[in-house]
Amino acid sequence: MSIHAALNHVTHYRYDRPVKLGPQVVRLRPAPHCRSKVISYSLRVEPAKHFINWQQDPFANFQARLVFLEPTTEFKVTVDLVVEMAVYNPFDFFLEPSADKFPFEYEPVVAQELAPYLVPEPLTPLVKAYLEKIDRTPPTTIDFLVALNQQLQHDVKYLIRMEPGVQTPEQTLSLASGSCRDTGWLLVQLLRRLGLAARFVSGYLIQLAPDVKALDGPSGTEVDFTDLHAWCEVYLPGAGWVGLDPTSGLLAGEGHIPLACTPQPSGAAPIEGMVDDAEVEFGHHM
Repeated sequence: MSIHAALNHVTHYRYDRPVKLGPQVVRLRPAPHCRSKVISYSLRVEPAKHFINWQQDPFANFQARLVFLEPTTEFKVTVDLVVEMAVYNPFDFFLEPSADKFPFEYEPVVAQELAPYLVPEPLTPLVKAYLEKIDRTPPTTIDFLVALNQQLQHDVKYLIRMEPGVQTPEQTLSLASGSCRDTGWLLVQLLRRLGLAARFVSGYLIQLAPDVKALDGPSGTEVDFTDLHAWCEVYLPGAGWVGLDPTSGLLAGEGHIPLACTPQPSGAAPIEGMVDDAEVEFGHHM
């Protein structure tokens, strides 16, 4: 059984005077590997006088490049998306026998193709200490990844952080708290240090309230909910890219709609571009 979920996402910038907008790059279209079926998608941009050029970046993510013709006092991006929310088993994949147990090594050709996703940041003291305490005894690669994902969910308190940018892994471990993008980036760095290819994911998270409450354990959200979210994907031979969400401690499911998957968080920013100096009022509605 599946449900069609409709999402409306508005990002609105208002300026205190007419400004010139440089080219803007918008990364708000579901990525090609999105597992939930996209029924319909539209992107509306104001001001109306603009050129739009759809592209795919070097990592195959969709992005819209916008060029504006005249100064403007506002810039508005509206996304309307309908997806088919069909429940699937996130563990429904097979691994190559060589990757069934951790640690393992990628085949040389595969490692070369995954090179951008294997480069870690310089090792810092708290990251080194955290790596040393990671339990390496789970019997399979999947068990190991599930345990690590759940450990991060336990060790890093989730908070809503409105400041731009992503904390360094050292900052996140020092504070023992962070937003979804901070914890997602920390997991990417830990996996790379463990020899696994990992990438940062920016996307939508759609959570629907259940019709029936669980008899035991949490029932989940009590209201339908969606927001921009971030998580991590790890490359496993035989399975491909597998999503891990350290904010919840779960594998990515049908509610995770990836928009951009990149080696660095900066390459997955939802909207990016230059603008003249001005006072800005920012509005965000979903």
